[in-house]
Amino acid sequence: MPSTTRAAMRQYGVAIRAMIVLTVGLGIAYPLVITAVGQLGFHSQANGSKIETDAGTVGSALIGQSFTDAHGKPLTQWFQSRPSAATSDSAPNGYDANASLGSNWGPNNPDLVAAIEHRKKVIEQTYGVTAAEIPADALTASGSGLDPDISVAYAELQVAKVAATRGLDEASVRTLVDRNTHGRDLGYLGQPYVNVVWLNLELSKMDPAGNR
Repeated sequence: MPSTTRAAMRQYGVAIRAMIVLTVGLGIAYPLVITAVGQLGFHSQANGSKIETDAGTVGSALIGQSFTDAHGKPLTQWFQSRPSAATSDSAPNGYDANASLGSNWGPNNPDLVAAIEHRKKVIEQTYGVTAAEIPADALTASGSGLDPDISVAYAELQVAKVAATRGLDEASVRTLVDRNTHGRDLGYLGQPYVNVVWLNLELSKMDPAGNR
């Protein structure tokens, strides 16, 4: 066999062995290891952080939900989520996990300015506050459009109205917000926040006396 043919065969052999090793290592072993780590160490997160109740799965702690009527008007018996640009025909008020995105509008975009002004007026009228009291996350959507978290300031702004609508003691509702407030990640990253999905689930369990 000519030397050039033998050299070519060796190269082919090396390529085939490398392909087999990489396929087994990266295509089979690595995914299995990562899946095992996720299921054993982070089971809830790996399966979508589902929120389970006696009635079944009511959502995910990672995906926000709309608490408005068909026209986008806030249902004041619930805490309101951050606005969402992830809209679709089936989810006109946002939070469609299949349409995750931001509006991508610049700060001077007239549509964005109009949307912010509209949200500002709705909040002022609904909660009896001034524009200066409204936090930024109450007026702007997140980059994903699915953010389930709001600032502590936005949650506190809604306490009195939620309590009045439900006939609950305001102090009890405020305590509920405090219990559902998460601190900064790792103690220093970001700002404290409230997961609205969890907060409203806990709220639904309260009776007029503020008990759960």
